[in-house]
Amino acid sequence: MSIQIKRVYEPPGKSDGKRILVDRIWPRGLTKEQASIFIWMKEIAPSHELRKWFAHKPENYETFKQNYLQELQHEEARKLLDQIKEWSETDAVTLVYGAKDEKMNQAIILKEVIEGM
Repeated sequence: MSIQIKRVYEPPGKSDGKRILVDRIWPRGLTKEQASIFIWMKEIAPSHELRKWFAHKPENYETFKQNYLQELQHEEARKLLDQIKEWSETDAVTLVYGAKDEKMNQAIILKEVIEGM
């Protein structure tokens, strides 16, 4: 299984494989060509309410993570997680996100979940 995470603002690389955007909103200032996205899975991103509540405040991260993990239990999210896992078994997969914080974001949580499946 090969899953990486990367900010969408970093240049795409040959080793990225399938680049999956895991944000609910499109990253500011980027065209689809620049982002080089294989698929945009906005349905697997945190809900608008959770994203707004989190506001990328470090003190909110643990609660954000727990609430996001609950959101990922919904049937639609499980199907998307299964699809990403399936792709990662035959190809490199890069979960792409727009957040500035490289240590506290939904892509890290998604990677942990998929690798634990």
